[in-house]
Amino acid sequence: MWGLISLFVNALKSLGLNSIQCVALRVLLSAVIMIIYILLKDKSQLKIKLKDIGYFIGTGILSIVFFNFCYFEAIEQLGGAAVPALLLYMAPVFVMLISLFVFKEKITANKLAALIMTVVGLCFVTGVFTGGERISLYALMLGLGSGLGYALYSIFGKLLADKYGSITITAYTFIVASIGVVPFSGLIPKMNLLLNPTGIFAALGLAVISTVAPYLLYTNGLRRIEAGKAAILATVEPVVAAIVGVVVFHEEITLSKLLGMLFIILAIVALNVKITRNQHS
Repeated sequence: MWGLISLFVNALKSLGLNSIQCVALRVLLSAVIMIIYILLKDKSQLKIKLKDIGYFIGTGILSIVFFNFCYFEAIEQLGGAAVPALLLYMAPVFVMLISLFVFKEKITANKLAALIMTVVGLCFVTGVFTGGERISLYALMLGLGSGLGYALYSIFGKLLADKYGSITITAYTFIVASIGVVPFSGLIPKMNLLLNPTGIFAALGLAVISTVAPYLLYTNGLRRIEAGKAAILATVEPVVAAIVGVVVFHEEITLSKLLGMLFIILAIVALNVKITRNQHS
């Protein structure tokens, strides 16, 4: 579901919305849907302490708004879905590096291997090794910016995880993001552009199919399987995005891009696989 997001973003942009307006629409509709969901299921999940608002500003503004803007803009700059999705998945590496200082987490052998594989994969994707892919510095920075913003959600989310449930964290993330971005996005005057079948489908698709539903599915999945396994399963996103890029946007599949995808996915897997050793007594 996350991998399908470029379909809805491109449809909204074809109607006249820009990147920041797509971000505003995504968080606003998602916040409304999440609030309705919680009111119907369990109103107590809307209770938070005011002292924790700063963390929600981190997940909502510094993460969601920033990463969505960079990601949507990268999709527009690169004219497709595959490369932006792959650059977005630099996030686990940023999480690893930030956690080293914030949570004092150690850089293990498999983490270091993942970092190296990600850099190699990035070089293949951007054409550093082959010269085949031409990506501007601005587009590259947007892609990496989306990965950094995405990573910040894990950092701030971890600081909130012991205090609130995932549904509460997700809901307030979108609420705070909406308050922070909607008034300044210019979205409201353009809402009339959505009053047509394409606009309604794209807006609901962005909010329901590529935001609320996958967040809730992922949250429920975490209750049933280990977080590491869930994270590995979630790496299907850049693969789906690549397929969408080829089928819908007619992106060219090159050997360099395939190798880059392979290295980055292997890196994410390496970050979530524990290396165990058999001990003989």
